[in-house]
Amino acid sequence: MRLNLLKPVSAGLIAALLSGCVITTGPLPQGGGASATSSSAPIPSSRAVNRFRAVVARVEPVAESVCRQRRPGLNCDFRIVVDKDRSLPPNAYQTRDGNGRPVIGFTQALIADARNADELAFILGHEAGHHIRDHLPRRQSAANTGAALGGIVAAVFGADSGGVQQAANLGGLVGSRRFSPGYELEADRVGTRIAIRAGYDPVRGAAYFTRIADPGNGFLASHPPNSSRIDTVRATAREFRR
Repeated sequence: MRLNLLKPVSAGLIAALLSGCVITTGPLPQGGGASATSSSAPIPSSRAVNRFRAVVARVEPVAESVCRQRRPGLNCDFRIVVDKDRSLPPNAYQTRDGNGRPVIGFTQALIADARNADELAFILGHEAGHHIRDHLPRRQSAANTGAALGGIVAAVFGADSGGVQQAANLGGLVGSRRFSPGYELEADRVGTRIAIRAGYDPVRGAAYFTRIADPGNGFLASHPPNSSRIDTVRATAREFRR
């Protein structure tokens, strides 16, 4: 039996499957400018923008220091960007550019939606935690393994080339999400420590989870229940402050 070779699942596809992020960056918004282009997503005010700038100035150096301490040899030169698409809902993501430099993106709606600096600091620390724990390559590896297994199973059962590729895509999705809730909790722990070291309260910051939809424990859920994340932040903060 001849098996078609499957293309590895791209990092961009993995990012899209896991978070729905659109990685298009632009200058930091100044607030009070043009209205949203295609939705009612909030636009950050000048006060919100200034708060975000202050948080980045304090948290980024700490994140880089923690990264270098934990992962010598890893590129820890974080680049913080704001997505220029004003139609996107509140969201943040971590990726890497073509040179391997870690990039952390915020949508404008998230900057506007955050109620205090502690929320922004915790979220920034959390996204830095994804890079420090090497989650993107680990997800990529799991996705590629899942894609290969899915394609092989489909071929064994006589699927045509289109069916094999569909099975591979589904296998890649399952593989990429298999460990995702655990990765989120790992990033929460790292983000908690980064926020505390930068002078912020991560427990207050994690209150953001009380205002967003709870993913629950559904099949292929990419994030753990919000209650588990809040408990993880509280426990990590207690341990760090002992």
